[in-house]
Amino acid sequence: MWGLGRHRADAPPPAPKPVLDLSGPRLRQIFEHLATAAEPTGGIERYVGALFLKSSLFEELLGKGRVGVLAETEFCDLCGFITPARRRVGAWLGRHGFPAMRSRLERLLEGWADTTTADARLAGFIAGFPADREHRWARDLAAEVLHFTAPERYPLMTRWMWDARTNTGVLREIWYAESVDAIDIGVADDFTAFATLREELAGFLGDNGVFRDLPFYVDLLSAHVYAFYINGRGGQYLRTDFAAKEDPMAHTRRLLGLDAVNTETGRTRLKLIDGTAHVLGEPARLGTARS
Repeated sequence: MWGLGRHRADAPPPAPKPVLDLSGPRLRQIFEHLATAAEPTGGIERYVGALFLKSSLFEELLGKGRVGVLAETEFCDLCGFITPARRRVGAWLGRHGFPAMRSRLERLLEGWADTTTADARLAGFIAGFPADREHRWARDLAAEVLHFTAPERYPLMTRWMWDARTNTGVLREIWYAESVDAIDIGVADDFTAFATLREELAGFLGDNGVFRDLPFYVDLLSAHVYAFYINGRGGQYLRTDFAAKEDPMAHTRRLLGLDAVNTETGRTRLKLIDGTAHVLGEPARLGTARS
């Protein structure tokens, strides 16, 4: 399941899986709301299809060694679909130049088929950027590149899925506890933990009749879980009246980068160094990199 493949004979034994105490009632509540909320805009299947297309784009441009010939414009196209990165990466590219980013991506994806090195490659990518608030997007960029380039191998390991340092993310929102705010969950944010969380969510979906396209169904369910948190820590979304003016799928789409492109103008939400929006397929105006 999940296409993780067999470990090499000389590979270290896998880390023990953490025990995740998830709330079944909470998951059922959110899954039911997701089905209802998605209906006016085409239903769950339309969102899953959009995630499949996003992944196809990443695989086409980055997969199986093609990252080495990735063009600047192609990278900007991809970043339009990565919400945390698209707000800041344009300025970074303007200062440092695209070749510096491409070399980082090459190292991140080197040996991509071996998931036992995922944590080391992810940490190496993050270490190439300053460890400050301004560059936290680097973690999310790397996580989405790994996941959407090889969704069967890599779970989505973004900060909004789980950030052990701040004790926030999807894992916290579905943790079974009387007062989750009062506890330290104590689960690492490493590959094994994210893979275990995905396995648990896939099992829940299977119990509810979902058996195909599980990586993307898990992504969609996870994003909707965190959308509850964004929207008033659940107060707004837990109402049974779904006729409110607010679009209940807005934050779900945004977390997954599915609001990336204006279909009429081609403009994306990626901001370039001059503050303008990148247009899908057009050369980016990134300025001059520092020497």
